[in-house]
Amino acid sequence: MGQPPGYGTFADRAVVLDDPPLLLDLQGIDVDGTEAQRLLPALERAFEEMRALEAGGIANPDEGRRVGHYWLRAPDLAPDPELRQAIERTIDEVRRFAAAVHDGSIAPRPGTRFSDVLHIGIGGSALGPQLVADALGTPDDPLGIRFLDNTDPEGIERTFSELGDRLETTLVVVVSKSGGTPETRNGMEEAIARLRARGLDPAAHLVAVTGEGSALWRRAEEQRFAGRFPMWDWVGGRTSVTSAVGLLPMALCGHDAAAFLDGARAMDAATRVPDPYANPAARLAVAWHVAGEGRGARDMVVIPYRDRLGLFARYLQQLVMESLGKERDRDGRIVHQGLSVYGNKGSTDQHAYVQQLRDGLDNFFALLVGTLEDRLVGAPLEVEPGVTSGDFLAGFLLGTRRALLERGRRVITLWLPRTDARALGALIALFERTVGLYASLVNVNAYHQPGVEAGKRAAAEVLSLQRALLDALSGEEGALRTAPEWAERTGHAGLAVEAFWVLERLAADPRRPVRREGPSDPVRARYGFVS
Repeated sequence: MGQPPGYGTFADRAVVLDDPPLLLDLQGIDVDGTEAQRLLPALERAFEEMRALEAGGIANPDEGRRVGHYWLRAPDLAPDPELRQAIERTIDEVRRFAAAVHDGSIAPRPGTRFSDVLHIGIGGSALGPQLVADALGTPDDPLGIRFLDNTDPEGIERTFSELGDRLETTLVVVVSKSGGTPETRNGMEEAIARLRARGLDPAAHLVAVTGEGSALWRRAEEQRFAGRFPMWDWVGGRTSVTSAVGLLPMALCGHDAAAFLDGARAMDAATRVPDPYANPAARLAVAWHVAGEGRGARDMVVIPYRDRLGLFARYLQQLVMESLGKERDRDGRIVHQGLSVYGNKGSTDQHAYVQQLRDGLDNFFALLVGTLEDRLVGAPLEVEPGVTSGDFLAGFLLGTRRALLERGRRVITLWLPRTDARALGALIALFERTVGLYASLVNVNAYHQPGVEAGKRAAAEVLSLQRALLDALSGEEGALRTAPEWAERTGHAGLAVEAFWVLERLAADPRRPVRREGPSDPVRARYGFVS
């Protein structure tokens, strides 16, 4: 088998950092070839844009906002003293609040202590904390943690069933920057209803992480929630894990938030260096561009070889796809940019889709993530003479890497020393910077999400339609009409298909005042609905 394009010596294709410790192996991608060389002027502009961003310039012009997640772990970089003080104050308040929960100073009621955390959020308000909890959690954590990250009634019911009587000693952390995110609001109301059903004061259990002055912020103040922490409009949800969004659950669960911030800060320093060869984020950004031909022509398949990083692909999926998936570039031209991300974990995926990666379509590049140390706790056990389970895991990573390279596939390998708080902070910061630099290379705004907002508006329209349908049905009891007729009658003629499915759902629930009559012809929706 021939070597893949750009397969050179290890020294040509590697970046090694001493602080934070990291080894990036780019042997499978031609990061020094002609195409990469052509990117150097654009990369210089990307470095300059990043300097302006960190200095407080408007980096999200579509919304007129600064972008400041790098300040969260280095408050001295904040462009004015008020911001620096707000960041430092929040970090200190998180630390003191968690300590008060642990020592019982903050408790659900006298004589009790909190035993669990229920974190309610969606998207970036949940994915970061979920990744951190899965990566750092141990059975000895002072508080257990569960998540409500959807508005699925069965998922909500299952979570509360798992909590059972422990709901009485559960701290409910509600995260919504706007203070009005419907999925998060629904989860909060479900929690409040269950706490009240047990005769408990919900406010004693609730903590709000939200924008200052939002409806949730005001409610937390008026009802005297147990805690309240700010989110700022210059921090996007997908880059909020080093804010109170991630730090609060981390501190409550007893994880080393200071080390997490220190790792992110150290990686920020390493990826701030305007050297296209020594800067690992710059090398990754160039690798993505070369592998995907500057237009996301290949997907990124993320395979971390540690169970503790099993959620890393999901985390990157939002960070990368929400940041880079844009219809227009910053000059207003239609470009349909993006980079698709999927993955699970190794060595599990060697028994799943690695078969296609090696022998099927050449429509991807792989990112393999491993750690050098086997165990954080306990002595290694030899499962064969001289070989541990961790040796097998590393062997599977290197074997997959070799098998893919033999087929000319494009592979990036990233090694961390271990999976601890500092390394995790560094890993997250590395990809935050990579996304920012790559976005500059392809000239898109990485810090807004108009497609997400369009989906929210469309969902709001459907819910408005449902309310109008219920009003019309109750106002014309016994009237039999097709779904398009009901849609037109409510002034939503353009939502006839949505009306059909809304009415189908209402008719499927015997508790709703709607029933279906007539023959079933769902393609044409010709049967009627009656109240």
